[in-house]
Amino acid sequence: MEIKALACELPALRGLPFSRLSHAEIAREAVNSGIVAAISGATVWRWLNADAIKPWNYRSWIFPRDPLFAEKAAPILDLYQGVWAGEPLGPDDYVISADEKTSIQARGRLHPDAPPGSHRTRRVEFEYKRGGALAYMAAWDVHRAKLFGLCVGKTGIKSFRLLMKLVMRQEPYHSARRVFWIVDNGSSHRGASSVRRLSEWHPNAILVHTPVHASWLNQIEIYFSVVQRKLLTPNTFPDLKTLERQLLAFQAYYEEIAKPFQWRFTKDDLKNILSEVSHPVPCGSRLAA
Repeated sequence: MEIKALACELPALRGLPFSRLSHAEIAREAVNSGIVAAISGATVWRWLNADAIKPWNYRSWIFPRDPLFAEKAAPILDLYQGVWAGEPLGPDDYVISADEKTSIQARGRLHPDAPPGSHRTRRVEFEYKRGGALAYMAAWDVHRAKLFGLCVGKTGIKSFRLLMKLVMRQEPYHSARRVFWIVDNGSSHRGASSVRRLSEWHPNAILVHTPVHASWLNQIEIYFSVVQRKLLTPNTFPDLKTLERQLLAFQAYYEEIAKPFQWRFTKDDLKNILSEVSHPVPCGSRLAA
């Protein structure tokens, strides 16, 4: 238990010049600290593996910075469940998740790609010629799995309005009772002024902001991750026209097979996570319990 607790400590707290600990280093520190007279790295690994403790791994995250994080996130999570202000959404209500994927480069490789073959992976030339960059703005109907998108030279209020027109001038959104637009706090749609602008442009549209640093609450980011994996990696586009054509072609293809995302994360889940990060339990305490 003491060795497992040691593994869960940050090395700096023990004065060790490491950013991460391997099982061999944990074994050495256990001996130096007098926990055991001798122990092998393999034994340490076996003990840690039993509890799935891997101190040599790490992941990046953003600590919730918005003091009203839960209050702002809850309405979005409710909308995904078909609820607004405690009441179920009606058949004439729609939920749109929107954002922009910025600075997508067109990289013209200096040598053509080599296709994969037997015992050979696909090869992509490392060097490339820059063909410029564009922004891909997209909107996702959360409950109907409908996609809308366009490519622009730069983002901003005007570009966001173009995306809104693309959606709101079509049915059923044009005549809908309410269309909820979930967006982050980017400069194209930030603050109370963006809420007023939206109501002036389209009186039946309601802008709903995610908390700061919470783009993961916006379902359009799931679609953007698919675009990144399926189309933009590796990046081999000779020019911006080709890049734009491929982005919109992928959008049309994806929409044909798309289904609403199975979003299961609820307000209760969020409450539990925020409680945990606000009052973290040290690993040693968990082990002792």
